[in-house]
Amino acid sequence: MAQHLGGNHHPVTSPWRLRLGIAALAVLPIAFIGVFFLLPLSGMLARGFWLGGALDLSGLADTLARPRVHRVLWFTLWSALAATGLTVVLGLPVAFVLFRLRFRGRQLLRALVVMPFVLPTVVVGVAFRTLLAESGPLGWLGLDGTALGILAALVFFNLAVVVRTVGGLWEGLDRRREDAAAALGASPWQVFWTVTIPALKPGIVSAATVVFLFCSTAFGVVLTLGGLRYGTVETEIYILTTQFLDLRAAAVLSVIQLFVVVVLLYVAGHTRGRTENPLHRTMQRLSGRRPGRGDLPALAVTALVVAFLAAPVLTLVSRSLRVAGEWSLSNYRELGTTRGDTALLVPVWDALENSLRTAVDATILALTLGLLVSFLVTRPARGRVGRRGRSLLDALFMVPLGVSAVTIGFGFLITLDRPPLDLRSSPLLVPIAQAMVALPLVVRTLAPVLHSIDHRQRQAAATLGASPLRTLLVVDLPIAWRPALAASGFAFAVSLGEFGATSFLARPDRPTLPVVIYQLISRPGAENFGMALAASVVLGVVTVTVMGMVERLRVGSLGTF
Repeated sequence: MAQHLGGNHHPVTSPWRLRLGIAALAVLPIAFIGVFFLLPLSGMLARGFWLGGALDLSGLADTLARPRVHRVLWFTLWSALAATGLTVVLGLPVAFVLFRLRFRGRQLLRALVVMPFVLPTVVVGVAFRTLLAESGPLGWLGLDGTALGILAALVFFNLAVVVRTVGGLWEGLDRRREDAAAALGASPWQVFWTVTIPALKPGIVSAATVVFLFCSTAFGVVLTLGGLRYGTVETEIYILTTQFLDLRAAAVLSVIQLFVVVVLLYVAGHTRGRTENPLHRTMQRLSGRRPGRGDLPALAVTALVVAFLAAPVLTLVSRSLRVAGEWSLSNYRELGTTRGDTALLVPVWDALENSLRTAVDATILALTLGLLVSFLVTRPARGRVGRRGRSLLDALFMVPLGVSAVTIGFGFLITLDRPPLDLRSSPLLVPIAQAMVALPLVVRTLAPVLHSIDHRQRQAAATLGASPLRTLLVVDLPIAWRPALAASGFAFAVSLGEFGATSFLARPDRPTLPVVIYQLISRPGAENFGMALAASVVLGVVTVTVMGMVERLRVGSLGTF
């Protein structure tokens, strides 16, 4: 009888236990975001706009009055706009060919188009320097160290965003609308402009917004190719901090960038939501049709784009294998040394080991926090307060996606430098910063999957006495383990190639491989550059291999991010 009464009483008390359990699960990720994002962000605000215990906007006026800042802001704006326009123009025909036509080798071409996006930015910069240098295959164009060279690299890096975002939407469009317009006498161009483009508009706007965001916050590519002559807000923050120690001006630029990027993220999120509208979409993706004569222009553009994407990568690999005009593996053999003329404190292989260890730590941290956040934001909310709380939590963990890695690293530098949070000498600082960069991507991968789980399964587990943590383990994880593996791969690849925050925080005796590559290309000498080429190939191969395994899981798309 007592057991029977206890059984009847349990469902009455379980809602309170459930709420307490959910609150307990939220403590860890909220504390993490508070200490390692909001605190550095507030530190930047204070450094830029708070002086002598009072609000002081003179730093804003002084920074914006500098001629170099004018040039940096202008270059950031027009280069991002130009690169976005070129990426969209080139990406649309490629998306059509790869997602609406059916031919042998289509999957291989899709993988080739995605590859540049997953390469570390410093590797992309080195590849284009090799391609455009006077001794490179395209050296006769005179684009080395020019704005056009930077634009080409930005298009190379971001083309996959347009192809995957627009192509995924294009593949699922209901083709009966296009067939109906053609049956009524519309020409192929009229069908394209009056039916197809309006249906693709949300995807195009979303992709263009994300590309503009990536271009305006580009760091490794611009720093590698532009040097001191060309710079974006991102690289200027780095230079002001590391070379001029002008922390106030750097903080002002960080806050300006943060405001612009958050606005762009809002636009991207709004338009991304519209791409999920099921109207005018088929219930399942079709295999595509065979290419016809009318597809020749799109096929020609795709062929040129494929050649454009392959050229830097092939040049990088081939040049890494040539020394003094002869084929040789000496550049790779030198990776195990510190050669006196390279001034490296550790061999490149040690730097790769540091990168792998750091990436593992960052991945474990990002995946643990990402699982908790995804579980919390996908639970049904009760009442207006619950819904608002869930929305606020979701937004809070997406904001770091709109903050550049340089800003995060700079914020760590100026805030986590005194007890009880003096972490400047801690080896955990770099993986924490990289986990902060990767965390929004993990949540974006896991949250849609957890949201699709029937909540009645969780309710049944809670009724049987399972805690929120046990419910996560026995209900959610069996369904989400493949997306969790994909999220781990994303986090690992992002951490492995991360350069912005790490360039501020890595200790000289424990550099990561991207930092060492930049050190090598920053010093004169053919031997240093040869080692940089070989190290870039190694880093690129490791990153592409990881992302290749993620791609095989077929979870999500690049357009999600």
